[in-house]
Amino acid sequence: MPIKFSLSGLNDTTAKQRVILFSLTSLCYCGILLVNTALIVTIIREEKLHGPMYIFLCNLCFNSLYGTAAFYPKFLFDLLSNAHVISYTGCFLQAFVIYSYASTDFSILTLIAYDRYVAICQPLEYHSVMTRHRVILLVCFSRLVPLLCQTILMVMTSKVKLCGSHIEKLYCENWSILKLSCNSITANNIVGFIIIFFYFGHDLFIVCSYMQVVKSALKSKEGKKKFLQTCVPHLLCLLNVTIALLFDLMYARYGSVSAPQSLKNFMAIQFLMIPPILNPLIYGLNLTQVRTSFVKFVHLK
Repeated sequence: MPIKFSLSGLNDTTAKQRVILFSLTSLCYCGILLVNTALIVTIIREEKLHGPMYIFLCNLCFNSLYGTAAFYPKFLFDLLSNAHVISYTGCFLQAFVIYSYASTDFSILTLIAYDRYVAICQPLEYHSVMTRHRVILLVCFSRLVPLLCQTILMVMTSKVKLCGSHIEKLYCENWSILKLSCNSITANNIVGFIIIFFYFGHDLFIVCSYMQVVKSALKSKEGKKKFLQTCVPHLLCLLNVTIALLFDLMYARYGSVSAPQSLKNFMAIQFLMIPPILNPLIYGLNLTQVRTSFVKFVHLK
């Protein structure tokens, strides 16, 4: 087994390009930290935002901070270094955190869809269904199930005998490690695709629930207002996460080998760059209560 892995994503970049990339990446990461932390603080300190949907939204922001912490500090260090290596343990840990972050995003967005379904389709039963106890359980499951799935994948990958140590990406991920295998990885592929389909099945659940939500929302003016204020931002976030992650998964497996390295790099990191910064902005700008509470908090400071 290799003691270290080498990352080749930055091999073709010049010193000047690295300086520009470092500046842009630092700006992007600071933006992610700022918008997610601002939304978390706003929701925690404002008592009227302690409802189920805002708790789920707060968890979505926490998850963005968790996932991006596994990529940006290491990537910024690599931009300033000539040796782009990562330890065996560090590589597995990075892959685990990044993809547990991605799958947790799907779980939390599914919870928000369920919450909106109950709020709009069964408004009279909302408080009896979305109790504090149930919300805590749902949040726990949304985090524990992805961790379990990724643990299974990484344990299976750790059992594979590797015949190389060169990863053609900016960071470690399960598929890139498996491509270094000396033996068959059929079992890993089967389990991997089962988990992928399981999480993209969340999208199907959300679509079905929203078909019911739209039918119910169109019946009343209040329903339409709820749909536009809370469901449209959620759908935009879901579309954002799904497209970003689907591009990464499909391009990693079936993308052209001859494609420019800059395109490969963008395809690899866009789900770590676009959703974490857009999701809190989409919700922060569209949810009146969040926007009002944040403006009041800023004015007080």
